[in-house]
Amino acid sequence: MTSRTTFLGLGAMGSALAAATLDAGRPSVVWNRTPSRARTLGERGATVAETVEEAISGDGVIVVCLFDHQSVRAVVDPVAANLAGRTMINLTTTTPNQARGLATWAAKHGVTYLDGAIMAVPATIGRPGTAIFYSGPEAAFDKNRELLDLWGQSDYLGIDPGIASLCDMAMLVGMYTMFTGFLHGAAMVGAEGVSAVEFARRQAPFLAAMTGQLVGLAATVDAKDYAGVGQQSLEFTEVALDSLVTASLDQGVSVEVLRPVLDIVRRQIAAGYGRQGTARIVEELRKSR
Repeated sequence: MTSRTTFLGLGAMGSALAAATLDAGRPSVVWNRTPSRARTLGERGATVAETVEEAISGDGVIVVCLFDHQSVRAVVDPVAANLAGRTMINLTTTTPNQARGLATWAAKHGVTYLDGAIMAVPATIGRPGTAIFYSGPEAAFDKNRELLDLWGQSDYLGIDPGIASLCDMAMLVGMYTMFTGFLHGAAMVGAEGVSAVEFARRQAPFLAAMTGQLVGLAATVDAKDYAGVGQQSLEFTEVALDSLVTASLDQGVSVEVLRPVLDIVRRQIAAGYGRQGTARIVEELRKSR
């Protein structure tokens, strides 16, 4: 008989994970601090627990999907003594070091800890194109692969419990800066009455085409070959960014997004690298390490 899967946390994502598990015919226990959120899942066949203690009283994997790291600790710390011998899969968004800290906490209490990072929104859980990164003990990943694959493509990144979160955070940096760049551009054209929807129709295919350059850019970074033929120089990029700053200010748009990038480029130029490729700014970003 398939062991029960326990879900702690029934926000939009936690509910989607539990629903996909129920749809696969797997017995599930659900708990949420606000009991009303468990009602729909209960009607679909889940066992609704009134307390965390009740939720974890059986066997099987415990899936934690809460608001943040602090809420995870607030929920699992009081029941740590009852978790020994269990596997906990944490799908709460945490930083790499927070994930490592939870792994250390879990080991202290005899809990097998697998960290996960969901690269999707709740509506896409269980659908093609959804990816979830995992890190921690490979044996735990392999043992629970059938469950994990119900939610999306399961990618194991390594034994370091923080690496899934690290990859998640690094990818989200690209997403948020892209969205902010789009909104900056929308503010610029919006000053002349162009709607954001109209702008998006032009911007989206352009950005999609630009992502085709990432592989070449990555190869340059890995090789540290910033003097290679065909690269856009830092000096050229400075002129381009300076023009973008001027145009933004002329449209009455803040340059809080652009200015830091221009400053990074100028520091690299001041250090004598102006004729090298713009990818060299990665060395400036690495300095803080």
